[in-house]
Amino acid sequence: MELSGDEPASAGAISRRPPGPRPRASDIRDALEQEIVTGAREAGERLDESGLAKRFGVSRTPIREAINQLASAGLIEQIPNRGAFVRHVGLAELVEMFEVMAELEAMAGRLAARRAERSSLDALRTALAACEQAAQRHDPDAYYYENERFHHAIYDACGNAFLAVEARRLHHRLKAYRRLQLRVPQRLRQSLAEHSRIVAAIVAGDGEAAERELRDHIAVQGERFADLVAGVSERDGQRRG
Repeated sequence: MELSGDEPASAGAISRRPPGPRPRASDIRDALEQEIVTGAREAGERLDESGLAKRFGVSRTPIREAINQLASAGLIEQIPNRGAFVRHVGLAELVEMFEVMAELEAMAGRLAARRAERSSLDALRTALAACEQAAQRHDPDAYYYENERFHHAIYDACGNAFLAVEARRLHHRLKAYRRLQLRVPQRLRQSLAEHSRIVAAIVAGDGEAAERELRDHIAVQGERFADLVAGVSERDGQRRG
Protein backbone atom coordinates (compact mmCIF):
# COMPACT_ATOMS: atom_id res chain seq x y z
CA MET A 1 0.00 0.00 0.00
CA GLU A 2 1.53 3.31 -0.98
CA LEU A 3 1.73 5.79 1.83
CA SER A 4 3.80 8.91 2.01
CA GLY A 5 5.03 11.16 4.71
CA ASP A 6 3.82 14.66 3.98
CA GLU A 7 0.51 16.34 4.61
CA PRO A 8 -1.64 16.57 1.44
CA ALA A 9 -3.29 19.75 0.33
CA SER A 10 -6.58 20.40 2.09
CA ALA A 11 -9.70 18.99 0.48
CA GLY A 12 -11.19 22.38 -0.20
CA ALA A 13 -8.06 23.92 -1.67
CA ILE A 14 -9.53 24.08 -5.15
CA SER A 15 -12.49 26.16 -4.04
CA ARG A 16 -10.18 28.67 -2.34
CA ARG A 17 -7.60 29.08 -5.09
CA PRO A 18 -6.99 32.57 -6.46
CA PRO A 19 -8.61 33.69 -9.70
CA GLY A 20 -7.28 31.79 -12.69
CA PRO A 21 -8.19 28.91 -14.98
CA ARG A 22 -11.35 27.11 -14.02
CA PRO A 23 -10.81 23.70 -12.42
CA ARG A 24 -11.05 20.64 -14.62
CA ALA A 25 -13.28 17.67 -13.88
CA SER A 26 -10.22 15.85 -12.51
CA ASP A 27 -9.49 18.73 -10.12
CA ILE A 28 -13.07 18.69 -8.89
CA ARG A 29 -12.97 14.91 -8.50
CA ASP A 30 -9.80 15.18 -6.41
CA ALA A 31 -11.37 17.74 -4.08
CA LEU A 32 -14.58 15.73 -3.64
CA GLU A 33 -12.63 12.50 -3.28
CA GLN A 34 -10.68 13.89 -0.35
CA GLU A 35 -13.83 15.24 1.29
CA ILE A 36 -15.40 11.79 1.08
CA VAL A 37 -12.50 9.72 2.40
CA THR A 38 -11.66 12.17 5.21
CA GLY A 39 -15.26 12.31 6.42
CA ALA A 40 -16.05 15.88 5.41
CA ARG A 41 -18.96 14.36 3.48
CA GLU A 42 -21.05 11.76 5.27
CA ALA A 43 -22.18 8.42 3.89
CA GLY A 44 -25.58 8.87 2.30
CA GLU A 45 -25.07 12.58 1.62
CA ARG A 46 -26.40 13.73 -1.74
CA LEU A 47 -24.06 15.60 -4.10
CA ASP A 48 -25.87 18.72 -5.30
CA GLU A 49 -24.78 19.48 -8.86
CA SER A 50 -26.02 23.07 -8.79
CA GLY A 51 -24.29 23.85 -5.52
CA LEU A 52 -21.05 22.25 -6.67
CA ALA A 53 -21.14 24.12 -9.97
CA LYS A 54 -21.49 27.39 -8.07
CA ARG A 55 -18.73 26.48 -5.62
CA PHE A 56 -16.20 25.65 -8.34
CA GLY A 57 -17.36 28.32 -10.77
CA VAL A 58 -18.06 25.88 -13.60
CA SER A 59 -21.00 24.52 -15.56
CA ARG A 60 -22.64 21.26 -14.59
CA THR A 61 -20.72 19.34 -17.27
CA PRO A 62 -17.40 18.98 -15.38
CA ILE A 63 -19.37 18.36 -12.18
CA ARG A 64 -21.14 15.43 -13.82
CA GLU A 65 -17.84 14.16 -15.21
CA ALA A 66 -16.30 14.27 -11.73
CA ILE A 67 -19.31 12.48 -10.24
CA ASN A 68 -19.08 9.76 -12.88
CA GLN A 69 -15.40 9.28 -12.05
CA LEU A 70 -16.19 9.00 -8.35
CA ALA A 71 -18.93 6.47 -9.13
CA SER A 72 -16.52 4.35 -11.15
CA ALA A 73 -14.16 4.34 -8.15
CA GLY A 74 -16.97 3.11 -5.89
CA LEU A 75 -17.02 6.23 -3.72
CA ILE A 76 -20.53 7.29 -4.62
CA GLU A 77 -23.71 5.57 -5.74
CA GLN A 78 -25.82 6.97 -8.55
CA ILE A 79 -29.53 6.27 -8.11
CA PRO A 80 -31.80 6.91 -11.12
CA ASN A 81 -34.15 9.86 -10.66
CA ARG A 82 -32.67 10.60 -7.23
CA GLY A 83 -29.06 11.65 -7.78
CA ALA A 84 -25.57 10.76 -6.56
CA PHE A 85 -24.95 9.79 -2.92
CA VAL A 86 -21.78 9.20 -0.92
CA ARG A 87 -21.17 5.49 -0.41
CA HIS A 88 -19.72 4.21 2.85
CA VAL A 89 -16.78 1.84 2.40
CA GLY A 90 -16.00 -0.04 5.60
CA LEU A 91 -12.66 -1.22 6.93
CA ALA A 92 -13.33 -4.91 6.20
CA GLU A 93 -14.08 -4.17 2.55
CA LEU A 94 -10.93 -2.05 2.24
CA VAL A 95 -8.72 -4.74 3.73
CA GLU A 96 -10.19 -7.34 1.38
CA MET A 97 -9.53 -5.13 -1.63
CA PHE A 98 -5.95 -4.48 -0.55
CA GLU A 99 -5.39 -8.22 -0.10
CA VAL A 100 -6.47 -8.87 -3.67
CA MET A 101 -4.50 -5.87 -4.95
CA ALA A 102 -1.34 -7.23 -3.31
CA GLU A 103 -1.71 -10.55 -5.10
CA LEU A 104 -2.46 -8.96 -8.48
CA GLU A 105 0.55 -6.68 -8.23
CA ALA A 106 2.78 -9.51 -7.03
CA MET A 107 1.81 -11.56 -10.08
CA ALA A 108 2.35 -8.59 -12.39
CA GLY A 109 5.82 -8.06 -10.95
CA ARG A 110 6.77 -11.71 -11.32
CA LEU A 111 5.64 -11.78 -14.93
CA ALA A 112 7.29 -8.45 -15.70
CA ALA A 113 10.62 -9.81 -14.43
CA ARG A 114 10.30 -12.66 -16.93
CA ARG A 115 8.72 -10.90 -19.88
CA ALA A 116 9.48 -7.17 -19.84
CA GLU A 117 11.01 -5.82 -23.05
CA ARG A 118 13.64 -3.09 -23.12
CA SER A 119 11.06 -0.39 -23.83
CA SER A 120 8.98 -1.49 -20.83
CA LEU A 121 12.04 -1.46 -18.57
CA ASP A 122 12.92 2.03 -19.81
CA ALA A 123 9.37 3.19 -19.02
CA LEU A 124 9.63 1.70 -15.55
CA ARG A 125 12.95 3.46 -14.87
CA THR A 126 11.46 6.73 -16.11
CA ALA A 127 8.47 6.31 -13.79
CA LEU A 128 10.79 5.63 -10.85
CA ALA A 129 12.82 8.75 -11.62
CA ALA A 130 9.62 10.82 -11.64
CA CYS A 131 8.70 9.42 -8.22
CA GLU A 132 12.15 10.34 -6.94
CA GLN A 133 11.79 13.90 -8.19
CA ALA A 134 8.39 14.30 -6.52
CA ALA A 135 9.80 12.94 -3.27
CA GLN A 136 12.78 15.30 -3.41
CA ARG A 137 10.35 18.22 -3.78
CA HIS A 138 8.37 16.91 -0.78
CA ASP A 139 5.28 17.05 -2.99
CA PRO A 140 2.88 14.29 -1.90
CA ASP A 141 0.28 15.18 -4.51
CA ALA A 142 2.81 14.89 -7.34
CA TYR A 143 4.12 11.66 -5.80
CA TYR A 144 0.59 10.28 -5.71
CA TYR A 145 0.20 10.71 -9.47
CA GLU A 146 3.71 9.54 -10.31
CA ASN A 147 3.14 6.51 -8.11
CA GLU A 148 0.08 5.65 -10.18
CA ARG A 149 2.14 5.87 -13.38
CA PHE A 150 4.81 3.69 -11.78
CA HIS A 151 2.38 0.89 -11.02
CA HIS A 152 0.77 1.16 -14.44
CA ALA A 153 4.22 0.74 -15.97
CA ILE A 154 4.51 -2.58 -14.12
CA TYR A 155 1.13 -3.68 -15.46
CA ASP A 156 2.22 -2.74 -18.97
CA ALA A 157 5.44 -4.73 -18.55
CA CYS A 158 3.81 -7.94 -17.33
CA GLY A 159 2.80 -9.19 -20.79
CA ASN A 160 -0.68 -10.26 -19.65
CA ALA A 161 -3.38 -7.92 -20.92
CA PHE A 162 -6.14 -9.45 -18.80
CA LEU A 163 -4.11 -9.11 -15.62
CA ALA A 164 -3.22 -5.53 -16.54
CA VAL A 165 -6.89 -4.59 -17.00
CA GLU A 166 -7.95 -6.15 -13.69
CA ALA A 167 -5.04 -4.58 -11.79
CA ARG A 168 -5.88 -1.17 -13.21
CA ARG A 169 -9.52 -1.62 -12.27
CA LEU A 170 -8.79 -2.39 -8.63
CA HIS A 171 -6.04 0.22 -8.46
CA HIS A 172 -8.66 2.76 -9.51
CA ARG A 173 -10.99 1.60 -6.74
CA LEU A 174 -8.27 2.02 -4.10
CA LYS A 175 -6.74 5.30 -5.28
CA ALA A 176 -8.58 7.48 -2.80
CA TYR A 177 -7.57 5.33 0.17
CA ARG A 178 -3.94 5.24 -0.90
CA ARG A 179 -4.09 9.01 -0.99
CA LEU A 180 -5.74 9.10 2.44
CA GLN A 181 -2.58 7.56 3.83
CA LEU A 182 -0.37 10.34 2.48
CA ARG A 183 -0.45 11.83 5.96
CA VAL A 184 1.37 8.90 7.56
CA PRO A 185 4.85 10.14 8.64
CA GLN A 186 7.88 8.91 6.68
CA ARG A 187 5.85 6.76 4.29
CA LEU A 188 6.83 8.68 1.15
CA ARG A 189 10.49 7.90 1.74
CA GLN A 190 9.70 4.26 2.54
CA SER A 191 7.50 3.90 -0.53
CA LEU A 192 10.24 5.27 -2.76
CA ALA A 193 12.78 2.82 -1.33
CA GLU A 194 10.36 -0.02 -2.02
CA HIS A 195 9.90 1.22 -5.59
CA SER A 196 13.67 1.10 -6.07
CA ARG A 197 13.84 -2.50 -4.88
CA ILE A 198 10.94 -3.47 -7.13
CA VAL A 199 12.62 -2.00 -10.20
CA ALA A 200 15.95 -3.63 -9.33
CA ALA A 201 14.27 -7.04 -9.08
CA ILE A 202 12.38 -6.66 -12.35
CA VAL A 203 15.42 -5.40 -14.24
CA ALA A 204 17.49 -8.29 -12.84
CA GLY A 205 14.86 -10.77 -14.01
CA ASP A 206 14.32 -12.01 -10.45
CA GLY A 207 10.65 -12.92 -10.50
CA GLU A 208 10.52 -14.22 -6.93
CA ALA A 209 12.04 -11.03 -5.53
CA ALA A 210 9.76 -8.81 -7.64
CA GLU A 211 6.74 -10.78 -6.48
CA ARG A 212 7.77 -10.56 -2.83
CA GLU A 213 8.62 -6.85 -2.95
CA LEU A 214 5.35 -5.91 -4.61
CA ARG A 215 3.24 -8.03 -2.29
CA ASP A 216 4.87 -6.45 0.75
CA HIS A 217 4.59 -2.99 -0.85
CA ILE A 218 0.82 -3.27 -1.23
CA ALA A 219 -0.28 -5.60 1.56
CA VAL A 220 -2.13 -4.17 4.54
CA GLN A 221 -0.24 -5.74 7.42
CA GLY A 222 1.48 -4.78 10.65
CA GLU A 223 2.01 -1.05 10.96
CA ARG A 224 0.32 -0.42 7.62
CA PHE A 225 -2.83 -2.10 8.87
CA ALA A 226 -2.72 0.13 11.94
CA ASP A 227 -2.26 3.16 9.69
CA LEU A 228 -5.28 2.19 7.61
CA VAL A 229 -7.38 1.58 10.70
CA ALA A 230 -6.36 4.97 12.10
CA GLY A 231 -7.22 6.75 8.85
CA VAL A 232 -10.61 5.09 8.49
CA SER A 233 -11.39 5.52 12.19
CA GLU A 234 -10.60 9.23 11.94
CA ARG A 235 -12.84 9.51 8.90
CA ASP A 236 -15.72 7.65 10.56
CA GLY A 237 -15.27 9.60 13.79
CA GLN A 238 -15.62 12.85 11.88
CA ARG A 239 -18.80 11.53 10.32
CA ARG A 240 -20.29 10.61 13.70
CA GLY A 241 -19.23 13.96 15.15
